[in-house]
Formats: sequence, structure tokens, C-alpha cells
Amino acid sequence: MSHRPHRPLASSPGRRAVLRGSLIAPAVLALPPAAAAAAPALHLAGRPEASWGVQVGGVTSSSALLWVRSDRPARMLVETSATASFRRARRWHGPSIGPGTDFTGTTPLYGLPPGEQVHYRVTLVDPADPRRTGKPVYGTFRTAPGRRRSGVRFLWSGDIAGQGWGINPDIGGYRVYEEMRRLDPDFFLCSGDSIYADGPLEESVTLPDGRIWRNVMTEEKAKVAETLDEYRGNFRYNLLDRNVRRFNAQVPSVVQWDDHEVRNNWYPGQILDDARYTEKNVDILAARSVRAFHEYVPLAPSYGSGRRSRMYRVVHHGPLLDVFVLDMRSYRNANSPNRQPDDTTGILGAEQLRWLKRSLAASRAEWKVIAADMPLGLVVPDGATNFEAVAQGDPGAPLGRELQIAELLRFVKHRRITGTVWLTADVHYTSAQHYAPERAAFKDFAPFWEFVSGPLAAGGFPANALDATFGPDRVFVRAPDRAQCLADGVAAVFRRGGDRRGQCGADGAAAGRGRGGPVHEGAPAGPRRPVISDP
Repeated sequence: MSHRPHRPLASSPGRRAVLRGSLIAPAVLALPPAAAAAAPALHLAGRPEASWGVQVGGVTSSSALLWVRSDRPARMLVETSATASFRRARRWHGPSIGPGTDFTGTTPLYGLPPGEQVHYRVTLVDPADPRRTGKPVYGTFRTAPGRRRSGVRFLWSGDIAGQGWGINPDIGGYRVYEEMRRLDPDFFLCSGDSIYADGPLEESVTLPDGRIWRNVMTEEKAKVAETLDEYRGNFRYNLLDRNVRRFNAQVPSVVQWDDHEVRNNWYPGQILDDARYTEKNVDILAARSVRAFHEYVPLAPSYGSGRRSRMYRVVHHGPLLDVFVLDMRSYRNANSPNRQPDDTTGILGAEQLRWLKRSLAASRAEWKVIAADMPLGLVVPDGATNFEAVAQGDPGAPLGRELQIAELLRFVKHRRITGTVWLTADVHYTSAQHYAPERAAFKDFAPFWEFVSGPLAAGGFPANALDATFGPDRVFVRAPDRAQCLADGVAAVFRRGGDRRGQCGADGAAAGRGRGGPVHEGAPAGPRRPVISDP
């Protein structure tokens, strides 16, 4: 047990148990009532205001990134302190914020003490008159530990505002975020589908039991996203929720993307056959989404510059933990039957695979979490004949995208890289798979675990079939027996996307329990602390 200072924003979460044999706490819980959702507060007349809250990202033992969005042109000013009184505060002059980035900005903080609580406040300053400032926004976070004996605990999940289920003010909005905040984690790993740019909402929907589900509506959520402003609006949508803003102010996030940040099951070079879209070129849509993602997620500037903004990266969280954030979208080959006997592109692309090998070999962390936006051994179909993830259901030797994963697993074994754990969301249920060569068709790898957790606020789906190529054994699963459609219109929209899983409404948890209730009112509970033996 190690003592952690109480956070001013937390509602008495108590001390946190430090996980030494285990680093992982999935973000799927049974939820009590929490604060209601609310739109951002009104600003003071004529002064720039941070009405959309703040976000913390990129936290290491000595650095962090602070994000904010203004309602008008402004200059970002950050103050940090070891105490809530802000005595002896350090001041950080951030960027000028304007329409070029949709009034968002990120300030890097350096030279922070390891393993300590950092209190901060963000103030927006009128660039024409420094005396005119908005109301400060306060928050706090912990830097990563500097010593191995200091434990790490984090949450992971994904899938937010999917299958027609948005912010419902009648039940308090995304209450799962308040429950996650109360757990007081070191950080949150969002494993993709942080928005549903391809999932329009309806203002109200009548559920099968007669209840009315109401969504907070915005102009951008009334149709699929195609323009840059529409993608930006999808990222803004979740920030309308008070629970999300409060969570973001306290818990650092590591965010990756998957398909719904652009469009269901997309791949580079795809030309859409979807009547909802006037822009059919997925590469154009993806470029707009990438820009909005880098504007609305706190990332180091180096990841957003250059010819192609990079999503994959490694986050060093002290000597115990490195998180390798993969991008299984931008470099993949086209979805297909996935049975090619040779495949040089795979799901990662050659460049990202080389980076991952180098980074894993160089890591000195005890635990190496590989944050994948798709599962390895779960069969995820894309229509009647194609496949969306790595596996395709053939239990024999690796084929198609499996060849690249086999190459990586072989490398990890022969370089004697220990402590690897795979985390993902994507499939909208919770499970734990153990992969072992004695059960596998491909045998040249060391055993490892893969954990799946989700969704946060989207449809719950039945468990996917397993592919035996890498010998997965599903030792835990919590999934509904069947998925329920929210409404015929929503189901039809997702059927056109060619994903059978997408036909479902968000009442998957209710299907598992045999009674009504949206997924973020009672999400399927996964293993809260999977214990992983020391490597």
C-alpha cells in the first residue's frame, strides 16, 4: 500500500491499492447515479472562456501536456503548483489559440517532479488586452513514478456514443466517467472509437419497453461526418458531458483511434458505396479526421507534423510501464478474405512494425502494454466474406494479416522480451484470452495475455468466435447473449456499413441481464484486476 494525496476534485475515493503483480483495471463497471450531463457554462461577456474543460495527456515522470479549447482567439496561460493554494506556482506561457485549430491549444510542461501530485489552472487571456482574462479552470494529476516500487494503476476501454446512444440528460449523461474518476487511476487508455463520426443520433427513440431515450443533439451529430467542421463537432460532442469534463480535468488520457473516428471498418484507398456520404473517398475523410483528432487530443507536436500525422507512439510511465500505442487503421491493406499466403503490409504496415520491434527491444520497463485498437485472435467479420481484424477463422498456419503478427510474436520470443500484455476494446464486450504455443498452429512464440474491455457508452455485442492460429483460450467473458437494435433506422444505417455487429443497439448489457437499460447505466462487468504474473 502506498499513500497517495487526496485529489480536490475526487468525491472521497479513498486510498488506492497499488497493483504490483497487476497493472490493469478495466473501465467497465456497474454504475450508481452520478451528476447530470450539462452543456459548457456560459462565458463572461467579452472574455475568452475555457467552456469545454481541460485535458491532460502525455504524462511521464517529468512532463505532461495540457489541452484547452477557447470560445474565441486567446492566449493560453498555465500555472502549476505542488499545492492547491498555488503558492510558489510555476507559470507556463502556452500557444496563441485561433480558428486554424478550432480554438484548441496544447501546452507542454517539463521539469515536473516524479510521482507527485501536480495542481494546475488554465487561464485564457485576450490577446489584444492581457488584463482581460477568462475564469480559470482547475485540475490535478499525478506524474509517473520514478521508482520501481511505486505501483501503477490505470483504466482502459473504448467505444463512446455508438449505435445511436449519446448523452442522455435524463440518466445523468455518461455516468461511467464519474465512476472511473472515483477510482482515481494514474491514467486512462482509450482504445479507440473515441467518437462515432459515422453514427448520427436521433433526439429521442422509443425503446422496446416503452421508455423514451433522449439524446443531447448538435448539428454535427444529425448526420455522418464528412467535413472538417463535422469531425471537429463529433469530438466536441462528448465534451458537452459534465462527467467527461470532470474526468478529463483529473485523469490523464492516452487516446488511440480505430474505425469510427472516420467511418465503420474503413481502410486506406477505400471508395465508399454508402448513400449517406457525398464524399466517397475515405482517404479524404481520414485526413480530415486526423486533423480534428490532433486538435482535440493532447499530443506532442511531433506527432501532428509532417506529411502524415502519426498516431502510433510509446508512452513511458515510469520504470514499471511502457504503453505502445498502435495504429491498426492507417497502414493496413484492404479488408479481404484475409487468406493470402504472403502479406508484406498486414495490419500495421512495414514501417510501424519496424518501429514496434525497435521500441519493444529498447524498452527497460517491467511491463510492456501493447495497446491495440483491434483484437488478435477474435474473428471480426466485415460483410459476408471479408474480415476486419487480424484473424479470419482458419485455425491453421498464419495467413493474411496473421503473418505480420506471427513475425512480431516470433521477434518478441527470440529477443527474450518479457512482460508483454495486449489490451483492446473494439468488439463491445469484456473478455480475457491466454495465448499459448501448445494450443496453437503457429508455435514459435512465448505465451501472453490479451484483455478486451468495453464499451463505455455504445452497443453491447455477443462474443466473437476464436481463431486457433495463435492458440487463444478464453478464460473469462462477459457478453450479452444477443444484441438489441435501438431502432429500425439505426439498424439499417449500420447494415449498409456491412458490419453485422453494427446492427445492434446499445442495450447489449440489458440483453445479458434480461431486462432493459442502456449500456452506461449497467455495463457488462469485466475482470476488474486481471492478475499477470511477474515476467
